[in-house]
Amino acid sequence: MWNNKMAVVDIETTGNAAKKGDRIMQIAIVIVEDNKIVDQYSSYVDPQQPIPPFIVELTGISNKTVKGAPLFTEIAPEIAKRLEGAVFVAHNVHFDLPFIQTELKEAGYSVWNGSVIDTVELARVLLPTTDSFKLSDLTAQFDLSHDRPHQADSDALATAHLLLQFITKLNRMPLVTLEKMEQLSMHLKSDINELCGSIINDKRKNIMDLPENIEVVRGIALRKLLPEPCLTDSGKTDDNVNILAKSLVNYQHRPAQLSMMSQVSDALANGSKMAIEAGTGVGKTMAYLLPAIQYAANGNRVVISTQTVQLQEQILQKEVQALQQLNMPAQFALLKGKSHYLHLLKFEQALSEDEYQYDVVLTKMQILTWLTETLDGDVDELNLTSGGRLFWNRVRHTGWFLGEDQDPWKHWDFYLRALKRAEQANVIITNHSMLVHDIKRKQPLIPVHSCLIIDEAHHFEDTCRRQWGKQLDYMNLKYIIGQLGFDSQDLLAGRLKGLLTANGEKNIEDISEEFITELGFEADLSFQQLGILLKSCSSIRKGQQKYSLSLTPEIRELPVWSHVQYAFERLLSHMKKADQILQRNLNRIKKSSDKLSIANKAVVEEIHSFLMEWSEWIEAIRLFFLKKNHSAVMWLEGDLRSIPGSLSLTSREIHVQDEIRKQFFSNDMAVVMTSATLAIEGKFDYFLKGLGTDAATVECIIHPSPFNYKNAVRLMIPKDLPDIKAVSHEDYVEMVTDHLIAMGQATKGRMLVLFTSHEMLRHTYELMKDSGLMEDFVLMAQGITNGSRTKLTRNFQRFDKAILFGTSSFWEGIDIPGEDLSCLVMVRLPFSPPDEPLTKALWEEVKEKGGNPFMETSLPKAVIRFRQGFGRLIRHEQDRGLIVVFDRRLITTAYGNHFLSSIPALPVEERGLESIVEEIEHWL
Repeated sequence: MWNNKMAVVDIETTGNAAKKGDRIMQIAIVIVEDNKIVDQYSSYVDPQQPIPPFIVELTGISNKTVKGAPLFTEIAPEIAKRLEGAVFVAHNVHFDLPFIQTELKEAGYSVWNGSVIDTVELARVLLPTTDSFKLSDLTAQFDLSHDRPHQADSDALATAHLLLQFITKLNRMPLVTLEKMEQLSMHLKSDINELCGSIINDKRKNIMDLPENIEVVRGIALRKLLPEPCLTDSGKTDDNVNILAKSLVNYQHRPAQLSMMSQVSDALANGSKMAIEAGTGVGKTMAYLLPAIQYAANGNRVVISTQTVQLQEQILQKEVQALQQLNMPAQFALLKGKSHYLHLLKFEQALSEDEYQYDVVLTKMQILTWLTETLDGDVDELNLTSGGRLFWNRVRHTGWFLGEDQDPWKHWDFYLRALKRAEQANVIITNHSMLVHDIKRKQPLIPVHSCLIIDEAHHFEDTCRRQWGKQLDYMNLKYIIGQLGFDSQDLLAGRLKGLLTANGEKNIEDISEEFITELGFEADLSFQQLGILLKSCSSIRKGQQKYSLSLTPEIRELPVWSHVQYAFERLLSHMKKADQILQRNLNRIKKSSDKLSIANKAVVEEIHSFLMEWSEWIEAIRLFFLKKNHSAVMWLEGDLRSIPGSLSLTSREIHVQDEIRKQFFSNDMAVVMTSATLAIEGKFDYFLKGLGTDAATVECIIHPSPFNYKNAVRLMIPKDLPDIKAVSHEDYVEMVTDHLIAMGQATKGRMLVLFTSHEMLRHTYELMKDSGLMEDFVLMAQGITNGSRTKLTRNFQRFDKAILFGTSSFWEGIDIPGEDLSCLVMVRLPFSPPDEPLTKALWEEVKEKGGNPFMETSLPKAVIRFRQGFGRLIRHEQDRGLIVVFDRRLITTAYGNHFLSSIPALPVEERGLESIVEEIEHWL
């Protein structure tokens, strides 16, 4: 080892900022020498200040706990002695170390100065596919004992064990990978390079063969490609009940599931179209997957499409794996768009470049680790930072300009592997975006198939609109212009000119620094003009920050629009000129591609990828500002506080039904569509109309949830809240806040609050935080608290007294079973705002046909969303809880009954707040 002594430190503190006077209240140090734990020390510390309630809730350490504990000055000699001559290790070292330094200095000791290792940073490098770097999640991943998270002694010991796991993993890594990592890690925030260097020295003294599953290609270690498994038939004639019982843990006999299996089998065999609503608890995934496998076993190919990539992978990793243990006669393939896959030639070139930006270095190291583990090369396996995502855009797959035969990585190419697996598979799992995009290709990537199963089918119409639309935004445009660079820079335009010069080409057209400056200026000016348009045409409302503006014919007649159009025409002219120069130079290179080195071929492929994206931008600008497209709705949106940075333009086709019918319902292919929410009051009319079809073409079936909702759920409406439109927005939010505080205290957290507006969510969240009544609670809010939907949901489940605020995507797709979620609040019925551009355009279309736009457009969509929200509460048979709807329109309007008759029959209890609180405490 580079240093035999490592001091693994963890502290608990009264707050998160040593500079602001927060103090240590517990400290633990675990000493590791020769890869063994040799000493442990821990002590509570009197912080000489009150411990905040939130910290008590988090750590379990109260003022009573630290009463009589020593001051830090009293234990400083013990701390200094253990740190002396050691490498300082901590999980998030840049939190712990400043506190230790401050306390040591105040105790009269020298500031500690030595090497540091951050196990968070090490985890990011060595576990690039893990979805969380929290200590408790990492220890669970390695099955390490960690009995008291957020207590320093337990956390320090867990971190020490984690460190030893990481050192073991580094020792097992191929030498070529470690050598590259050592060079890169010079630019990390902790001294991981020294750790890598010591292991490299040991490896060089004891040269070992590569592991059997690793091969080294062009200096990069990869996991070996295993032979594809052959299709197998177990020869078993088990019926579906026996197959399910053998493949599923805790299998429960569900008549609705077996009935759905039979119906799906019939649809596949007869080539018919079917829509099946399967309520929560039916087990719909297995109900379509098993018939799909059995149908595929007869020489047919089935495509299964899901709404999200996550669900796509869940099916493969959960249900498919369970069935494959029984040797089911099917070969599966996961197929995504090519940009999901790593382009190895581009990555090899990127590795050779001196790039010291932190996120780029970290991402390169993550990919090096990942390449020794992945068989798919799919970015969705990686947990990248936002900066890492930008780097991925450089090394992702976009096909080949010079042809795949000129790529030395062709044999190992992940995208080609995915296509080959799809060709060989008889069950292909993809996602709606890929499916809808692929259907419009001249040469589709999804192989010919005789059956399509669409899961989460209630999203399908919206996905078609999104995929067949366009988007332009300022930040991405500035980023792509920044990639272009000019000749004197080591960016794309300069590299391309350098390749031509090296090949002896004369009279090379170049892109000057002046031209790039003008291009950036035109981009700024264009979006500034859009900002002026948004400000001049928006009705400014107090508290509102984000605005959208439909680009209607009336808007395009305004004088300010002519300034916008002129600015974008100038920008387009500059972009076309850059495109022409680069395309001509690239074509000149192609003619002499046989002279190019491998590294230079990688540069050419990267420039080709860039130009494909550049062409999309040119086409999008044409669409928004030059073409007259009356079948699309276009709108501008942005935050008035950050213009032009927040501005974006969006285009969506209004009429997608004819195209959907033509592509998916006008042939002999069997199509099965399923979801937990397709029908409204038992009818599929709204869903089918959105897909351009009807009940005469599609057989419609409903399998209600088997759960006993009458015993499991209480549905309440506060009678002391006013009608939303009867009071001001501010007054309504204050009343909502008062109710949420009282209910949150009664439920002891465990509450999910669903909003339809982020503005109202933010306002309510801030009022609750500022009330001083929720200090014992952890409040988490989408778009305010850091983290993805998955991360926020997991953190919500981790704390005993937590309240989660969500909007948009939180109305569906989150799964919080058991007592973690006991109360669901819907602040408003989930209507889309009537001034939302797409909603407005759909309303106009219905009006023109003499229909009722509210009843035909807004109400059905809101009912489906309401059903999705309702489904968040009861996820398993044993779950129980309360649903409180703050929107009195549910019972005071004629249309309220449309919502109530679309969920399981429940009595609606109208109560005052005090009564609701009493009932919550009694019932839970």
